[in-house]
This record gives sequence, structure tokens and C-alpha cells, in this order.
Amino acid sequence: MILNIILSLVMIIALLVIILSAVVLIQDKKVFSSAPKDIQEAIQPREERFSGARVLGYIIMISAMFSMGVAVLIGAIDGIKKGFTYSQFLVRFLMMMWSYKAFDILVVDLVLLCHSNFYPHFFPEVKDLVGPHQFGFNKKSHVIQTVVLSFGAVVAAWICTLIK
Repeated sequence: MILNIILSLVMIIALLVIILSAVVLIQDKKVFSSAPKDIQEAIQPREERFSGARVLGYIIMISAMFSMGVAVLIGAIDGIKKGFTYSQFLVRFLMMMWSYKAFDILVVDLVLLCHSNFYPHFFPEVKDLVGPHQFGFNKKSHVIQTVVLSFGAVVAAWICTLIK
């Protein structure tokens, strides 16, 4: 159970690092494709914060994505070594995926987008666009992602059960 929590935290921290690298270092419209349309349109092109900031941001972002994959792999290998049943694998993977999604909805969307000055701090032009009215702008996307992640957990648990 401790490892499940640690792996879930890795997924959450990696998502936060991805958001931070996109907003603070990359600062390019391309990485804001999941933002509300009015915010995407309002974002103005930025000069790099310092020479190499975008490259560093992409390196950090890719490393965070890689760490998510490694977390899933560690969860699988550990479960195989311990002789997990299908249900144990499923609980592990669902915990990782659902905690990731819950963090995305509650922290990234609700707190950072709707109730903080995070985005306006780096993009002053969105100050009048962000706020509580934005919460839920992407609920269809969240539902689809939750279903896909849950299905992925089911498949990963099944594959791990076959391997062991």
C-alpha cells in the first residue's frame, strides 16, 4: 500500500512539474492546447525568460512524462515480483490513474486556474479571463480521460497478470 501511495505521488508531482515547465519556462501557445479557448487566444507570444529556457522546459517536461511511465513500470514489476492477483494490480493502477486525474481536476483546474493568480502572474493578459466560471470548461475531456485511464489500468493489470 505504501508503494501505491508513492507511485501515485510520483504521477501527481510529474503532472505538476509538467504544468510548471509549460507555464514558467516554455511559455508557448502550443503547450496550452487544453486551456479554455478564450485563454488560448489571449496568450501573447513571449520572449524566452533566459537563453535556453524553452529547451530546458521541454527537457523537464519530457523527463516528467518519462517518470510517469517509470512509475507504472515500477508498479508492474513490483507486483509481478510479489505475485499480485489481477485485483491487486487493478487497485494499484486505478489508484495511480485516479489520483492523477483527481489532482488534475482539483488542483490544476480548480485551484490554479480558477482560484489563484498562478496563470495571470505569468500571463497578465489572461487576468480577466480566469476565475471560478472556468471550472468545468473541459468536463467532457476529463470524463474521456478518466475512462481511457481506467481502461488502461484494466489492460495493464491484465497484462501484468499474464506475465507473472
